Amino acid sequence: MVKVKKIVKELDPYVPGRSIDEIAAKYNINKSDIIKLGSNENPLGVSKKAVEAIKENVNSIHQYPESNLEDLKEKIADYSSVQASNIIIGGDGADEILDVLGKTLIEAGDEFIVPLPSYMYYEFTLKIHGGVPVYATWDVDKNKLDVKSVLDAITEKTKIIFLCTPNNPTGGLIDTEDIKKVLESTDALVVVDEAYFEFSEVDNVDLLEDYDNLLILRTFSKVFGLAGMRIGYAISNPEFIEYMHRVKPVFSLTKLAYVAALATLDDKDYIEKSIEIGIESREYLYENMSKFDKLNVYPSKANYILVDVRKTGMTSKEFTEELLKRGIIVRDCNSFKGLDEYWIRVSVGTLEEDKRFIAVLNDLID
Repeated sequence: MVKVKKIVKELDPYVPGRSIDEIAAKYNINKSDIIKLGSNENPLGVSKKAVEAIKENVNSIHQYPESNLEDLKEKIADYSSVQASNIIIGGDGADEILDVLGKTLIEAGDEFIVPLPSYMYYEFTLKIHGGVPVYATWDVDKNKLDVKSVLDAITEKTKIIFLCTPNNPTGGLIDTEDIKKVLESTDALVVVDEAYFEFSEVDNVDLLEDYDNLLILRTFSKVFGLAGMRIGYAISNPEFIEYMHRVKPVFSLTKLAYVAALATLDDKDYIEKSIEIGIESREYLYENMSKFDKLNVYPSKANYILVDVRKTGMTSKEFTEELLKRGIIVRDCNSFKGLDEYWIRVSVGTLEEDKRFIAVLNDLID
């Protein structure tokens, strides 16, 4: 038998959201009748300019993709109000950036801090590199970071601290002053995950001028509508970005992902519309789900909403199963550490999808 690393044997598999194909087959439902509100995707779809760019370049996929990506870095830098030297681009979404951070910073026994509940891929990735997770607290009732719990968790072994804002899955923001407190309390890298920042209309780029231990993590999978192309990026000081490039795979971004990203960044109308629709849908869902006495719905600044379903008498598994039978996919949050078995996460959809979802809730709950 091949001698697999001990940590890999012990690792809990990451649990993604369920796919339309999977649900259609299991419940004998037409794929066209299924509404997917479980993966925080863009209900507007993909930019038409990105589709055209892919079509124009599809016959060149026998060639290696670009390696330095300077033109894409320039466009991302312009979008983010920084310099191209501040940018690194990942080819497996932001997840590759996490892996590169592990390769760059983590040695066996080093610690990283994650306030729970939050995005679990931080832990999934860094444990493989020998990192040891240390848990701080996200106060779910207040939907706010317990910054003291983060500061108390810092030791001389701390290498990375993750601060997700808006937080996934709760949707709450972290105050800039709290981010500053963490940055000023350590020389560890503080990763501010802004995957959903466009929907909050708040970012922390200005902090880069004063803190060289800050890295901002972002993705093309949300507002840019390119989840299937797997493109992520990070912003930090040029010296650290250069170290990350030393261990990053050279050709990780595919040629079609590269041209799709360029085209999407040029489609300003699409980006504005995506943000507008996402916020409109989020507010519609929050207002209408809040009308159900048996649901405890949390305000959000992202493109999803966290919901406590315990008053329905069902667990999250039971509740999501009932929705699946009716052709609605939401996220069962039972796999998120820091939450019990009564939480779901609902992503934004089109207004038509949102209305159908609310109608299904009426049928299911009342």
